[in-house]
Amino acid sequence: MLNQEELAQLMEARHPDAFSVLGLHQRGPDWWLHALLPGASAVTLLAQPGGQAQALAPLQCLGDSGVWAVDLGPDTPPTDYRLQVRWRGPAGEPAVEQVLDDPYRFGLLLGELDLWLLAEGRHLRPWECLGAHPITLDGVAGTRFAVWAPNARHVSVVGDFNHWDGRRHPMRLRREAGLWEIFLPGVAAGALYKFEVLGADGSRLQKADPFALRAELRPATASVVQGLPAHRPMAPERARANQFDQPISIYEVHLGSWRKKDGWRWLSYRELADTLVPYARDLGFTHLELLPVSEHPFDGSWGYQPIGLFAPTSRFGSPEDFQYFVDAAHAAGLGVILDWVPAHFPSDAHGLARFDGTHLYEYADPREGFHQDWNTLIYNFGRLEVRNFLVGNALYWLERFGIDGLRVDAVASMLYRDYSRQPGQWIPNRHGGRENLEAIEFLRWMNHTVGVQRPGAITLAEESTAFPGVSRPPSADLQGGGLGFHYKWNMGWMHDTLHYLQHNPVHRRHHQGQITFSMVYAFDENFVLPLSHDEVVHGKGSLLAKMPGDRWQQLANLRACYGYMWTHPGKKLLFMGCEFAQGHEWQHEQSLDWSLLEQPGHAGMQRLVRDLNLSYRAHPELHELDHDPAGFEWLSHEDASQSVIAFVRRSRSGAPLVVVCNFTPVPRLAYRMGMPQAGAWRVLINTDQGLYGGSDHPVDPGPVEALPMHHRAQSITLNLPPLACIVLAPSA
Repeated sequence: MLNQEELAQLMEARHPDAFSVLGLHQRGPDWWLHALLPGASAVTLLAQPGGQAQALAPLQCLGDSGVWAVDLGPDTPPTDYRLQVRWRGPAGEPAVEQVLDDPYRFGLLLGELDLWLLAEGRHLRPWECLGAHPITLDGVAGTRFAVWAPNARHVSVVGDFNHWDGRRHPMRLRREAGLWEIFLPGVAAGALYKFEVLGADGSRLQKADPFALRAELRPATASVVQGLPAHRPMAPERARANQFDQPISIYEVHLGSWRKKDGWRWLSYRELADTLVPYARDLGFTHLELLPVSEHPFDGSWGYQPIGLFAPTSRFGSPEDFQYFVDAAHAAGLGVILDWVPAHFPSDAHGLARFDGTHLYEYADPREGFHQDWNTLIYNFGRLEVRNFLVGNALYWLERFGIDGLRVDAVASMLYRDYSRQPGQWIPNRHGGRENLEAIEFLRWMNHTVGVQRPGAITLAEESTAFPGVSRPPSADLQGGGLGFHYKWNMGWMHDTLHYLQHNPVHRRHHQGQITFSMVYAFDENFVLPLSHDEVVHGKGSLLAKMPGDRWQQLANLRACYGYMWTHPGKKLLFMGCEFAQGHEWQHEQSLDWSLLEQPGHAGMQRLVRDLNLSYRAHPELHELDHDPAGFEWLSHEDASQSVIAFVRRSRSGAPLVVVCNFTPVPRLAYRMGMPQAGAWRVLINTDQGLYGGSDHPVDPGPVEALPMHHRAQSITLNLPPLACIVLAPSA
């Protein structure tokens, strides 16, 4: 029989090894059964010979505790027993009887190989072992729970199935990996749960499951038992659509504010599949990029402060609903890219912060582990288990939901220890430098793992510094070379282009270098040209509001910007609402201002974006050599006095398109332009066309003449419309 200290430890949820005393155990010559059932008024042991339950013996409550026991004598008792429990009902209500399988009659759950790989931080798919998984064990249906908390004194599963009572289901510690596990019979998909952790520091908190596959809708914070999604192989056509020589035009979306139902509520994943997907497809985009959909507690973070990295946010439905959305996008020919946030996490009490009473997931020193800009915690990239958690999460989205790519947020903040810190507020690396060597190793490992395990998927870096080789392969040992991303956001192009266009056109002649400088480094990385959500928030105004002049000139400036963007080397990304020139700054609580499409200028902008996408996709000259200097050639970048630039884009075959941009509201009549080849030329795109809201100024490209211009043997004259970008193609 248990002694008083053991009873106290069980009843106070602090026993270090509950499996050593609960269930069947031999004490001296006799077998004893102990069951921890606070709130029970009677307990009977049932044997199940041939599947027929038979009362074997009553259990006695030990004192005034909730521990029940029976001495079964020296003969080996049945191991497939059950417990018949009568629970005390609330005052005035009858007792409730229940037949239960005892969690403490089941053996070890995780295998030695899994434990070894988890302990060494080398398990490619830790989500198959950790978290909550509905399974059938020894013919009994239930859920297997496992959590990493190596420094905790005691961990139990609490949920709606045990009245959130931390005494009821203490877990078994697998010391070799610092993991706690238990199988709870009868707990099925849909059950709410958390882990109650008695930390190394004596704190007791109820923590959401870091590996939860589903979560409650905020402000509730429980995890939800959910089966693993089926493995999704990558279709060859989706892998092909991600390649460097393919047209990639990304529509960036915040699901909660793209469109509201009845003006106020979110659309569900399924409603978005039926509305957003065809909308993006019909506008000619090739990919959707979703602001983070991992579960997050605060709407105002837009998902960039996630707690449930493995759970699609319940704001818009279930994981099955999210899978429906992804499948609908693929059926429409759209790839799906997720914003992924491995740089930091919020400090909410139910999250990862001090998970087992120690700085388990985060750096302990705030000079390494606290983001001053965002009041968040920084993952300890030097800890192998933490790296494994993050790399496994990347692979989870790609393999289990069929996601086509991950856009990695805030890479610059990961790469540098002094990011946004003053002298004395950061700790140098082991060589005395400012680079975060552990984060660099993590990023190389993550990208290498994605490349090997999910060929065809892509990773994209939001990285704003001059760190070398972001989109170049790492060395074979992952200790050198590039970071291994497939693509990098070209933040320099974005800043220079917007700054140039914000100048009054009369002053642009003094800033010609801003619009041409991007070509100095255009092929140093595999770039994506982003006009993202970051450019239309926090007081920056909309893209339209950045443009100078009256409303006509603002719209014309923005049309010229898009023409320049879609013809400049690099893949494309545009934030929602920008395709029809959203007038006000993006607000996550509000729907986009769809009523603007009733105005010709805004409807014309949407038509232009569609036509740019379709031309970009149809003409290899505009995408095939996006990352190769052979795909670009200047015709003229010196005409600052008239704010005109012209260049050639070429396909792999050498076929040319000519792009000419006039960044002033003054038409340039009979403008002579050197041409890359003789023959007739036609207008493919003119952002000044009337159907786009432009002035419909005639371009009238004349015949090619044998007059040298722009270092070419032949030239033509054409009229350059005001504030416009035109694309010329050889006539068939």
